[in-house]
Amino acid sequence: MSSNVETFHYDNKIVRDFGIATLVWGIVGFLVGLIIAIKLVFPGFLNMLPQLSYGRLRPLHTNAVIFAFAGNAIFVGVYYSLQRLCKARMFSDVLSKLHFWGWQLIIVSAAVTLPFGITTSKEYAELEWPIDIAITLVWVVFGVNMLGTIFKRREKHLYVAIWFYISTFLTVALLHVVNSFEIPVTFLKSYSFYAGVQDALVQWWYGHNAVAFFLTTPFLGMMYYFIPKAANRPVFSYRLSIIHFWALIFMYIWAGPHHLLYTALPDWTQSLGTVFSFALIAPSWGGMINGLMTLRGAWDRVREDPVLKFMVVGVTAYGMSTFEGPMMSLKSVNAITHYTDYVIAHVHVGALAWNGGLAFGALYYIFPRIYRTELFSKKLANFHFWAATLGIVFYAIPIYWGGITQSLMWKEFTQEGLLRYPNFLETVTQIIPMYAIRAVGGTLYIIGACAAVVNFYKTAKAGSLVANEEAQAAPLLHEDPKGTYWHRVLEGKPVKLAVFSLIAVVIGGVVEYIPTMLVKSNIPTISSVKPYTPLEIEGRDVYIKEGCVGCHSQMVRPFRSENVRYGEYSKVGEFVYDHPFLWGSKRTGPDLHRVGGKYPDSWHYMHFVNPQKISPGSIMPEYPWLADAKVNQYGIEGKIITLRRLGVPYPEGYEKQAMADMQAQAKTISEGLKQTGADVAPDREIVALIAYLQRLGTDIKKAPREELEGTKDKATSSLK
Repeated sequence: MSSNVETFHYDNKIVRDFGIATLVWGIVGFLVGLIIAIKLVFPGFLNMLPQLSYGRLRPLHTNAVIFAFAGNAIFVGVYYSLQRLCKARMFSDVLSKLHFWGWQLIIVSAAVTLPFGITTSKEYAELEWPIDIAITLVWVVFGVNMLGTIFKRREKHLYVAIWFYISTFLTVALLHVVNSFEIPVTFLKSYSFYAGVQDALVQWWYGHNAVAFFLTTPFLGMMYYFIPKAANRPVFSYRLSIIHFWALIFMYIWAGPHHLLYTALPDWTQSLGTVFSFALIAPSWGGMINGLMTLRGAWDRVREDPVLKFMVVGVTAYGMSTFEGPMMSLKSVNAITHYTDYVIAHVHVGALAWNGGLAFGALYYIFPRIYRTELFSKKLANFHFWAATLGIVFYAIPIYWGGITQSLMWKEFTQEGLLRYPNFLETVTQIIPMYAIRAVGGTLYIIGACAAVVNFYKTAKAGSLVANEEAQAAPLLHEDPKGTYWHRVLEGKPVKLAVFSLIAVVIGGVVEYIPTMLVKSNIPTISSVKPYTPLEIEGRDVYIKEGCVGCHSQMVRPFRSENVRYGEYSKVGEFVYDHPFLWGSKRTGPDLHRVGGKYPDSWHYMHFVNPQKISPGSIMPEYPWLADAKVNQYGIEGKIITLRRLGVPYPEGYEKQAMADMQAQAKTISEGLKQTGADVAPDREIVALIAYLQRLGTDIKKAPREELEGTKDKATSSLK
């Protein structure tokens, strides 16, 4: 038997490289997050350049934390654990290097484009089409490398962590490709293939499941590997692992519509998303219990081992987040939390505690082992743990409190039936102290992360990297012993496991996606809703470039408070020409869907140039560059052609007339502004943006009442 043992080597260099990238990009992502947190207290902070404005830095922060920090952490965990679980070196060293450098290049591309306003505006999918293609190619490289390693394994049965890794690769690929359907206008500009309600459904099918299959399933795989290893205990329940995996990947894919409750999305889709979101509590908590109960008999070690400390906090936060998410998907709760900062706190508990806890726990486990030395300082690791934990507490609790405060103030009426806080700004200034405490919490978290970087650097200096770690194992035997448990048989057949996983996740997407795309009655049109004028198209693109959607929604929900504050609730037919949709997910400022005609052009001009003069106490930053930056008038022809290809009914040949129409409308606005003392040329971005804002919500005023009643959704039957 000993003669059959093969000697091979694990590739630790690629693990080290992804580990360093995790730490570097983590610090960058956290710092950008701290900067935008400070901007919500001091709006003029670092606002000297357009590239440093809040609207442009916010997507940079989310992409840096999700895809740079968490993404590299995933690859650290996968590359380290997969080799040992398969008892095989990674399939190809060349593919490993291509994956590493390709992923870092994508991150650099995001860091270069997003601050310059090159964005699709779709949350967690802001990167433009050339980068989307690069992501697809690099993800395929990762998948081939991972699956190739599984096929050449020396271990018959695939451990539970590998199930989660396989489902991650397949589902993220599906989500990314479907959500990224777009038609290019130029090299760095495209329009979404979908419009309005359809775009919203696809985006949050992607957005929610990016959380599920990028920020959850791979980290669950890491949990199933690193907690048993660090605790030196077997997983608490093998059967619970099976239930956890299959129930989770089947249910998660249905839950996206809970991000769109009380919107213009068809009511049946909202209800379906709510049902499956609530049901997710069971498999999610099954996984949490499995992780924590693995530590039975080893709790005394948790006090001393930084790996287990971070893992326990991470898994506990996973339990909290996966209880809170289903609760927030209930319509009664969603009516309070949606569009508020409560959602921001919820997301950051998951990102900082669950993803951060698992990532740092894995790094504390891996670094001493690949450098064959002891961790430089347990005291420094403990400092990191407490700084991070306290940072999360100081971050989350004030923002939870602020979110509820926002919602209650938005909805409160006096005894006379009037809004108690008709001025939206009152609801913002009330929670600025919470924003300040949040910044303190973020600072603590960054200090802890910096301590970790020092600790890992000193650990590496004290040891020597074992780039090629020698290991031995017998070659794989392909027989299936009779009487083997059915799932154990499936674990020995990775292709079947992958196919069944893909089927499980496709079902929910197809059921929700196809009817909304193909059944026209689900998206009724309104005759008075017309395509945007050329100048309004340019203004909309400026709105997207500046990241206005990060603070303003365009969706008046069917609540009494919103109807009084903003006007008529939003109808599904109003968005049929919106490529992409701009409903937003947070209100730091008021909803804008009915802002057209509410203020004169001069008010909008001053509001961009000096918002504090118009609204004393406002935390909206100044946008003086809008009055200087020119609109690329020659690009409008391509935009008209592209939008017509997407189904927007511009007449054939209209692109030749578009520039003249744009200049005429811009001249009218410019001359009107000059009469109020604002001397601005017609070809400036601020003119186009004003034209777009003045259009919002005005078409609906021309629609026959009976036509509007025909678009009423069941969700509007319970006005609140």
